[in-house]
Amino acid sequence: MDNNRKKRNQMLAQKVMKGLESRGMEGYYAETKEEALKTALDMIPEGSVIGWGGSMSAQEIGLIEKVCQGNYTVYNRDTCKSPEEKREVQLNIFHSDFFLASTNAITEDGILVNIDGVGNRVACIAWGPKNVLLIVGMNKVVKEVDDAVSRARNEAAPINAMRFDLSTPCSKTGACANCKSPDSICSQILVTRFSKEKGRIKVILVNEDLGF
Repeated sequence: MDNNRKKRNQMLAQKVMKGLESRGMEGYYAETKEEALKTALDMIPEGSVIGWGGSMSAQEIGLIEKVCQGNYTVYNRDTCKSPEEKREVQLNIFHSDFFLASTNAITEDGILVNIDGVGNRVACIAWGPKNVLLIVGMNKVVKEVDDAVSRARNEAAPINAMRFDLSTPCSKTGACANCKSPDSICSQILVTRFSKEKGRIKVILVNEDLGF
């Protein structure tokens, strides 16, 4: 990353963090994946109960691997062998100490926008786990809520539909068709503009491109 883009991201991150603070959330900034990983692990006490919501960003910084290897109680939905077992794990995650995820987009003034197929991820962000820890690349920062919804539906959703080999129009065209496909990955849209539980949602902004 060139120095000018790096400097721009640093300044923009300060604006986003002020926005998050004004909305009852906490914002942190990391220059690298390694710094983001250290910041995240420093926040999570040993013995914590941890679950996650399919976050590529958390995987990319190595956070999922570290918590699986560490001294934590982990609800790992990725190792479930049946839909019934996966549902039970997802329900247990709702009562966890830390829920790890990312966001599909975040506005410059700190509003989060997330899109979901089943709804378990947006449900945990909205309420349930004691703490929500989001790993967010600066590539996901946009100007307004409309831009955030557009990014979620026209960039994140098609890529995830392709990643999961879903039979949706967006997986074939790369753009949202506002479909009602049984495989739709856009069933639920969550806009988080304020956290009434102050500090429950913690966002680590990373000066790298992460996730989709």
